Amino acid sequence: MLKIAILGLGEGRSTMSAAIQSQKLELVKVCDRNEELCKQRAKEFDFPHYTTNYDDLLNDASIDIIAIYTPDHLHAQHVKQALLRGKHVVCTKPFIDDLTDAKELLEIAEKSGKKVFVGQSSRFFEPAMRQRKDFEEGLIGDLITVESHYHADHRWFLEKGWSLLQSFKWLYGGLSHPVDFIRWYLPEIEEVMGYGMISSNGQVAGLKNEDTMHFIFKAKDGRVARVSGVYTSPTQPTKRDSGMSCILRGTLGANQADYHELRYAITDKSGEERMVHWGDATIKYYFRFEGQSHHGGEYQNYLEYFVDSIEQGFTAYPDMREGIGTVALLQAMDRSLKTGVPVKVDAILQEFQVPSLIN
Repeated sequence: MLKIAILGLGEGRSTMSAAIQSQKLELVKVCDRNEELCKQRAKEFDFPHYTTNYDDLLNDASIDIIAIYTPDHLHAQHVKQALLRGKHVVCTKPFIDDLTDAKELLEIAEKSGKKVFVGQSSRFFEPAMRQRKDFEEGLIGDLITVESHYHADHRWFLEKGWSLLQSFKWLYGGLSHPVDFIRWYLPEIEEVMGYGMISSNGQVAGLKNEDTMHFIFKAKDGRVARVSGVYTSPTQPTKRDSGMSCILRGTLGANQADYHELRYAITDKSGEERMVHWGDATIKYYFRFEGQSHHGGEYQNYLEYFVDSIEQGFTAYPDMREGIGTVALLQAMDRSLKTGVPVKVDAILQEFQVPSLIN
C-alpha cells in the first residue's frame, strides 16, 4: 500500500477523506501553515498526524506521494520540491498559474523518474466516466464536436474581498473545468477565439475581470468545439439544466454528462435513448460533506487511478504535459479576451520556451 501526505488542508479536506477511505492508500501526514486548520482537520477525521512545515513531508522517506492543494501561485515551487525529494506528485488544477516554470518542471520530472498527475476532478465524476466509457466503446461513432459549459450563481462570491481583486479571474477558477473536457476529447487545440464581459451584477459589485464568457476552439484536424461560462446570474432549475455539462456529438449518436446532478443521457448508434440517474449510495460516495461543495468521491477515484498507474507502470492522465498544455490554452483564451482576435496555442508555448509540447 502506497503512503501519501497532503499539503494544503482547505481543498485538501476532500483528499483526506479520500485517502482515509481508500483501500489502496495509507495517509501518513498532513500539512498546512495554518495550525488552527490542522487542528480542525485532526478533530474532524480523528487524524492527529499534522505539521505546519512542508519540510517534514519532504524529509519523510516513507512517503511515496505528496498531494498538493496550495494556492495556484505556489504549485510550481511545491511540485519542484517534491520531485527533487523523490516523491510522486498529485497537484490540483490548474497545474501552475503561468508557464514561466513549465520548461524547468518538465526537465526535473524527466530526471526524477517520478510521476506527476493533475487532479482534474471533473473527469472522475460518475456521469463523466460513463460518458468516456461509452465514447471509447464506439457507442456514438466518431466524434464530430464537443460542447461544454459551467454556469453557476456565484453572486455570493462577490461579497468576498478576494473576488474583487485584479488577480481573480473566473476564466481560471471556473472555466478550467469545461475546458478540460474539451482537451480530454480534442487534445490538439490549435486556436481559440472568445468574447467576454463583466455583467451588470459584476459591475455593481466591482469585479475587475469577466464573469460572462463564450469561446470557440479549433483543433488541428479541423474539428471545432465551444465552451461558455456565466457566474453572476441565476441558473435554471436543475431538472432542466445542470451547472456543468459536457455534450459529445458523434457520427452515430450523442451523449451528455451532467454535474452536480448524477445524470447521464445517450442516444447510441442503434438509435436507443437512455437516461441514467444514480441513487443515494452513489450520492453519498461523491458528496461527503455539507451540500455539494466538496469532491470526496472524485478525489478518491483519481487517487486510486494514480496509485494503479504507479504500481502498473502506465501514465495517469492528465499528466504534467497535459496540465501544462491546459494552462497554455487558458492563457491563449485570456489573450483572446484582451485582444479580440483568435490566438494560436503554439504561439503561447513558443513565447514561454516550451517547444517540447508543440505538435
